[in-house]
Amino acid sequence: MNLLPARPIARALCVLAAVLAPSGPASAQAQHRVPDLPFETYTLDNGLEILLHRDTTIPTVHVELWYKVGSKDEEPGRTGFAHLFEHIMFQGTKHIPEDAHFKYLSEAGASAKNGSTSNDRTNYFETLPSNQLELGLWLESSRMGYLLERSSFKQTLDNQREVVKNERRQSVENAPMGAVWKVQIEALFPVGHPYHHEVIGSMDDLTAASEADIRAFFNRYYAPNNAVLFVGGDFDPDQARSLIAKYFGPILAGPPALRRPFPSTEKMLNGEKRIPMEAKINLPTESITWHTMAAFAEGEAELDILASILTAGKTSRLHRRLVHEMKIAQNISAYQWGLQNAGLFEISVSPLPGHTLEEVEKVINEEMTRITQEPVTEAELTRVKNKLRTQFVSNLETIQGRATQLLTYHTYLGNAGYIARDMGRYEDVTADSLRRVAHRWLSTPNRLVVTIDANPNAPIMGRIKQ
Repeated sequence: MNLLPARPIARALCVLAAVLAPSGPASAQAQHRVPDLPFETYTLDNGLEILLHRDTTIPTVHVELWYKVGSKDEEPGRTGFAHLFEHIMFQGTKHIPEDAHFKYLSEAGASAKNGSTSNDRTNYFETLPSNQLELGLWLESSRMGYLLERSSFKQTLDNQREVVKNERRQSVENAPMGAVWKVQIEALFPVGHPYHHEVIGSMDDLTAASEADIRAFFNRYYAPNNAVLFVGGDFDPDQARSLIAKYFGPILAGPPALRRPFPSTEKMLNGEKRIPMEAKINLPTESITWHTMAAFAEGEAELDILASILTAGKTSRLHRRLVHEMKIAQNISAYQWGLQNAGLFEISVSPLPGHTLEEVEKVINEEMTRITQEPVTEAELTRVKNKLRTQFVSNLETIQGRATQLLTYHTYLGNAGYIARDMGRYEDVTADSLRRVAHRWLSTPNRLVVTIDANPNAPIMGRIKQ
């Protein structure tokens, strides 16, 4: 089971960086070079959305279920429920004995089996030999429709509650700078905002969660009318449709999912906000974060590309200047993170011993001013577009990668066939459009700066300086 990192190395939703041909009409070039990802979609009477992608080149089948629920759907005081269910749903159902889920998959020769939770969605998947499609569908349908129908559910809940609390101890309380992300998101999103809390939830909320709370959350969000089922690989379409109807058709639809309102983030920071922290680390570090746009929104492709121009590779602007030329920084990174209803652009840096955060921040500010006022070079654009093209193609080499791509398009945009348009928006990025977007979003003084000083007497997880 996998708790998606709050601060992704690449995009947490999935890497959608897709850049194709050189010069020429963007739409024509993109259409000509689009990978072939045939798919079929339909919906069962209970609201379950089905996404089929057939590829007979390898004798495997991939079953993946996306529930449209993440930490953003949790109420204040009841956080961590989506991630808690990621654990509970592997433990057993009315039909599956406790701890037998992975046993059945392993005995069937599964090459992949796991789940993950993010701010916006939860997924479960298994990759199996082609003749084991029915097993995958049975397992997923059983935990969707019959998870709560067993006498041992309360015991499972209590056991997995402790597992998750221990995971939090390891990944937050006892991890270097484990408290930093909590400080950041609470400063970026106000109390009550759906993105205000960590995906893993708080220790107090996990402890206080009652069985009634947990059951109510499951009944609301883990229903067929709030999910998308993907079947991909080497399968017979008629057989797949028949098996899907057999196992998922009888499950009753749930009540409409509750969706919390998302206020605009543009005025959530009024000027620069600085938070000094300290942690038991060897070198200080700093992050600078701006509010930006949601996933797939206008301008996101420009900021994806800009992040690479700034910090990806030895020739990137900030890496070249801070690490190689001035030799004052140990490392630096930047990313644009598009969530379903908001976005963040962040730059993180650690200075070398003998140098200060003030030194590196001064250079970052200079380069950010430059990039919001002057167009980048065509050589920089070409370098990044070539790299992103390679990443995109690589992500589509596996059936699981295609599942992520198609499910993301379908879930976030309602259009699994968005791949050509996704490629086109990166293809259409120009030096001028990048400068305009950077000026619009990153020249604002409304940003969060978190500095973490090295202090051997501070908690390893970090704390705000008093």
